[in-house]
Order: sequence, then C-alpha cells, then structure tokens
Amino acid sequence: MLELLMGNQAIAMGAIRAGVGVVTGYPGTPSTEIIETIAKKNPGHIYVEWSVNEKSALEVAAGAAYTGARSLVTMKQVGLNVASDPLMSLAYIGVKGGMVIVVADDPGPVSSQTEQDTRHFARFSKLPVFDPSSPEEAYLMIGDAFDYSEKYNTPVLFRPTTRVCHGCASIDLDEIRSEVQVEGFIKNPKWVIFPRLAYQNHLKIEARQPILGEDFSSYRFNSVSGSGKKGIATGGISYAYTREAFQEIDRECKLLKVATPHPFPETLALEFLAGLDEVLVVEELDPVIERELVYLCGKYHLSVKVYGKLTHHIQHAGENTVESVAKAVAIFLNIPVSESKNPVALPLLPIRPPVLCAGCPHRASFYAVKQAMKDKKAVFSGDIGCYTLGNASPLDMVDTCLCMGAGVTIAQGLHRAEPNVVNFAFIGDSTFFHSGITGVINAVYNQTDIVLIILDNVTTAMTGHQPHPGTGNTLMGNIAEKISISAVLKALGVKHVVTQDPLDLAQAVAAVKEAVAFKGISAVIFKSPCIAVVKPSAAYLVDSEKCSGCRQCIEALGCPAFAMVGNQMKIDPATCNGCSICAQVCPFDAIGGAQS
Repeated sequence: MLELLMGNQAIAMGAIRAGVGVVTGYPGTPSTEIIETIAKKNPGHIYVEWSVNEKSALEVAAGAAYTGARSLVTMKQVGLNVASDPLMSLAYIGVKGGMVIVVADDPGPVSSQTEQDTRHFARFSKLPVFDPSSPEEAYLMIGDAFDYSEKYNTPVLFRPTTRVCHGCASIDLDEIRSEVQVEGFIKNPKWVIFPRLAYQNHLKIEARQPILGEDFSSYRFNSVSGSGKKGIATGGISYAYTREAFQEIDRECKLLKVATPHPFPETLALEFLAGLDEVLVVEELDPVIERELVYLCGKYHLSVKVYGKLTHHIQHAGENTVESVAKAVAIFLNIPVSESKNPVALPLLPIRPPVLCAGCPHRASFYAVKQAMKDKKAVFSGDIGCYTLGNASPLDMVDTCLCMGAGVTIAQGLHRAEPNVVNFAFIGDSTFFHSGITGVINAVYNQTDIVLIILDNVTTAMTGHQPHPGTGNTLMGNIAEKISISAVLKALGVKHVVTQDPLDLAQAVAAVKEAVAFKGISAVIFKSPCIAVVKPSAAYLVDSEKCSGCRQCIEALGCPAFAMVGNQMKIDPATCNGCSICAQVCPFDAIGGAQS
C-alpha cells in the first residue's frame, strides 16, 4: 500500500512493521512525530509513553529489552545528553530484545541549542549508528537496526536529521509483523554492572567493533558506485543532495554512500579509495566520514587527497543544501556552473524573529515580574521552552538559558556570587517535571534565596502540546492522577508557594513582590492554559477616540496582534485571543470591549 508519509511517520511505521513492543521518549523537535504516529497507528499490542525525560525513557526501554521485547526510544540530539548516563553503561551491559535509540540531529540548528553530531556519541559509546538518507530508506532501515541490535545484543543508535524527519515521500508500506513473543526476564549476573564485568564486557566490545565494521561493509544501504580518479563520499541527507547535484553534472566520479558511520565499513571504504587521486567528503554536521577516510589513507599508505570540512571545502556549520553541494561538487570536478543551471535569484525574505503568541500567558507572567522588580537589581534565569522567547524586546526577561532545568540551578550560582541581587528562575511545567525538581531540592537543601517562577500553561507547548505528569492523561489514552506542582514544591520543603493567574495583572504583581520579600526559596506558579489548548475569548478593540497613539501597549508587551495604522493603534481580530493584558496596561482605558 503506497502512502505519503513524513520521515518521522515512516520511522514509526517501520518500527511497527518490525514488531516493536515498547516505545518511550520525550518530545523534542525534530523527533516528536515518531511517538505520536506510533500512538495513533498502534495495532493494540504496543505500549507507548511520553516519559518524564530522556533518561527515564531510555531506562524504561532498556528494562523492556532485557525481557526480549523490541523497544524504541526517541529524542532529539540534546536529549541524548540527558540519557547519556544510562546509555554508556547499557553499551557494556547489552540487551536481549532489539533496542533502537532514535536521536534526531538538527543541522541549522532549526530549533535547538546546539548542532551536536550524534555520530560522535556512537563512537564515544562504542555503539553502532544508522544514518538514513531519506524517508523511504528510514522506513526500511529501522527494521535493520532492530535486527542488528539483536544479532549483536547491543542497543543501536538511529540518526535521522531534520530534513529526513520532516521531508515527505510516498512509501510502500509492508505487512506489519505480528506481535513478537517475549521470553521474559531471566535472572543472570550479566544484568548487574560490576567493575569486573565492565572490564570483561569492554574487551568484548572492542573485539566486536571490527566484526561489525566488516558486517557493515556488505550492508545493503552502504554502497560504492561509479568510476574515475576522483570520488565523493557522503551519507545521510547529504547523499540525497549529492545525487540530485549529479543530475546537473555529467562527469565520471566514484561515489561512496555511508549509511553506518560507526563502526566504519572499512573494507567498503578501501574498495572506494582504490585507484583514486582525490576525494571530496560531503556530510552534516562534523567531519566524521572525512576523518575516517584520512585515517584509512594513513593506515594503508594511500596517496589520496581528502577534502571536506577540515580543508574548508565544505561549510563547517549549518545545513547543506542541494545548491551548496552542487557548487562544491562542481568546483571539485573542475566544472564551470553554467548560467542556465544557476538558481534563479530570489528576493531576500523578511526577517521574522520568533515571538510569543498573541494572548500567551507567559507574556503576562514576564510583564508582571518586570513590573514588580522596577528599580530593583534582578537577574532573570530562563530555561528551554516557549518562554525562552521572553528574551526578546520589549520584555527582555531572559538573561540566561543553558539547557533543560538549568535555570533553577544557574540562579543559585548567580546568587552565591552576588547575594545582593534578586535572582529569578523561570521554568515551564513540563520542564519542571523533566529536570527542574532536582534543582529545587538543591536550593532547599543549601538554603539558597531564589525566586522560582513556574510558567504552567498545562501542556508541553513548544513541541506540539504533548501531555506531561501535570496534565492528567497519558499517551495510551488513560486518565492519570495529576501531579500537583504546588504539592511537589511543598513536599520538597519550599515554604512559600503561591498559585496565581498571570492574566490578573495587579494580583500577579503583588504575588511576585510577596515572593521576593520571603527569605529563602520561594515560588510563584503562574497558571494559565496555552492559547492553543483553550477556546479564545472575544478579541479586544481600540477606542480610537481615547487612543493617544502613545504606543505603550506594544512597547510594553510586544504582542503581535498590535499594529500602528497612521498614529492609531489597532488590534487584529484574527490574532487577538482576548487575554485582556493590554487593556490593563493602557493608561488611557482605550482598549476593551469585544470585537464581534
């Protein structure tokens, strides 16, 4: 059956086809749709969950794999940092059932803090990694990944990048594999990682690496094609770009496609290097294939010049494109790019920086804190989520942002260095459950005087409104007990905890002032649902007779529903969600009422 699928959907359907039994993960662009698709297309026997964080997700999946079940874990590249503790030990322990860890890399970066390359993590953890070049390939390759995992009793990494995850293709869906019969957990000392066992397993892993590399040399998605004295080595989405570039360039050239960067398919690579004078390596993000080829040239004394990122022939950061690859290939093959083949010059797109949505309760929360701290020295530590956008003008309310949960602990370090400054830590509800709780415990235990602002919009908004422990439902469709953030804070020893609606500006400002006055860690939970999960109120309007054109509303809030028409402020009724904050800010009572 032919079906048009996004890459993430293809990965999901490939995992279902391969007989996956347990699926876990934490939402993060560009990986999120994998789990959502499995939940939607669940044939009935698959357990699927949004875990509280990536570490928990990997550990749950590992437990399932110990029984013989096939398990899948999904996350984005920075999520692997969170999961790296169990991952490194699991590489030594191994698994019984196939276990695939999908880590979506984000060249650009399109929506991430870093451009880190998961292929390095594969080498670091000594685990195999698969690198699909298209949605069609990802659909089939995910099944291969499960097979290799079981063949070598090891977890494997699966590394799609943004354009594979979010690209679409027509895919011929095969018959879904019947439910895998699970042998069950069998007690064995091998599941307990003691130092002596770790030493023995390390030896086994090192012995396995060349065997796996040789196995990968004949893997169906690795290939050598073409002929000539020049060659191009590539992998992942860059292979697709290279193939497209070759449609424009008619010249003899060998082509190496690497779908399994680690362990590197050495025998296949030597076949490729034989008879070559020069090689251009096209890849994202880091020079992983390039370094492997340079190493092989040195190891086997091959006089082949290797060009790529290390020689500045391929850009060091950001995404490759068909155009950038075509240009690099043309230069490498000494082919002038004809005028007819140059892309049509297009006008530059206007710069559209990301902003908080019109009516977003986070805007009201930031503004309330800003008003409460007028004329006081304060630092505002932020975190990962929609509210990171609070750093933009006119709010200017995010002074630091490092990684999930770090806002809570960064604020503590700032306070210890500058105790006379009021230190705020902003964190969202999903991020609080993900990695904020340990930071709160640290503040309570060490008696650090910070103000914790929890921006509770009752969803995981940034990645598509997934449930979390505070929402009262699970991905399996079950109704769960809501975990109260307020109750958790009080149980941890936070003495001052207030829950406040940020859309009531006067009360919100008062709540912040009260929290600042409290000695010790204090918390304000600004609770108001994300505009995407509730029905909007009627849009507000501007009374043209009262409006002075002072611009205070837009200069204070920066709401995208505002627009100046001449010297009058207008509100776009299609954008406004009727949050009322602008009406509370306007000094002339010029905003109010409702647009029909």
